[in-house]
Amino acid sequence: MAATGTGSLKRSKPNYIYSIIGVAIVLFIMGIMGWLFINLHSIGDNFKEDIRISAYLRTSDKNSIGKIQQFIATQEYAKNVEYVNKEKAKAIWNKENNEDWAKILDVNPLPESVDFFAKANYVNTDSLEAISNQIHAQFKNEVADISYPKSLVTSLNERATKIGLIFLVFSIILCLIVIVSIDTTIRLAMFSNRFLIKTMQMVGATRNFISKPLLIRALINGLISALIAIVLLFSLIEWASMQFPQIRTLQGFNNSLLLFGGLIFIGMGISVLSTYRSVIKYLKMKLDELY
Repeated sequence: MAATGTGSLKRSKPNYIYSIIGVAIVLFIMGIMGWLFINLHSIGDNFKEDIRISAYLRTSDKNSIGKIQQFIATQEYAKNVEYVNKEKAKAIWNKENNEDWAKILDVNPLPESVDFFAKANYVNTDSLEAISNQIHAQFKNEVADISYPKSLVTSLNERATKIGLIFLVFSIILCLIVIVSIDTTIRLAMFSNRFLIKTMQMVGATRNFISKPLLIRALINGLISALIAIVLLFSLIEWASMQFPQIRTLQGFNNSLLLFGGLIFIGMGISVLSTYRSVIKYLKMKLDELY
C-alpha cells in the first residue's frame, strides 16, 4: 500500500509542474488584461489633459496679462498655465499643422493668449463652458474669446464611455474563462492522485487528514504560479516602458500592488478551491468509478 502511494505521488509530480506552468500562463494573460483595465482610466485622462485651452487676449498690457495668468493658475481646474505671445503662437501653430504659413503671409495674424490645460475631471462640455463663462465674467474687457476643440472633447468623452463599457464586458468574460481554465488545469493535475485519495480513505483516514497536505500543496503551487505570472508581467511592462516611455506615466505603485495582489489571491484561491472540490469528488466516488 505504501508502495502504491509512493508510486502515485511520483507520477503526480510532472502533472504539478504542468499545472503550475499552465496556471501561470493563464494568470499572465489575465494580468495583462488587468493592467490595461486598471490603467484605462489613466490613459483616457492623459488624452483629456493634452487638450490645449486658449484665452485669446484683447489687451497687450503686461499687468493685465499677468493678472489673467495668475487668476487662471489659482483655479482648481487649471494646469500648466502660460502666456503665449505671437511668436510662440506661431511656433505652436506650425507644429500642430506641420507647415509654415510665413512663406505666404508677411504679418503674424495670431493673437496673444493665455494657454492652459484642464484637469481630466473638467474636460467635458459642461465644465469647459462654465470655465469659459467664469473667465469672461472676470475679464470681459481683456479676454476676447476662449477656444478649445469642442468636437474633440465631445468625441473623446463618448468614446471613453463606449470603450470602458466594452472593456468591462470583455474583462468579465475573460475572468470567467480564466477561472474555468485554472479549475480544469488543477482538476487534471489531481486526476493522477485519485487512487491515493481513495486508498487513504479505505484505510480509515479522515477527510481533513487526506485533504490537508493536498490543499497545502495547492496553496504553494498557486503562489508559485502567481509569482511566475507576476515576474513575466513585470518584465513585459518594463520592456514596453522602454519602447514607449509614455507608459511610465500610467504606472502607479498602488495600482501595481493591487494587480499583483489580485493575481496572488486568484492563483492561490482557485487552486485551493479546485483541489478541495477534486478531493471531495474522489472521496464520494466508488473504487470502480475511478478507472
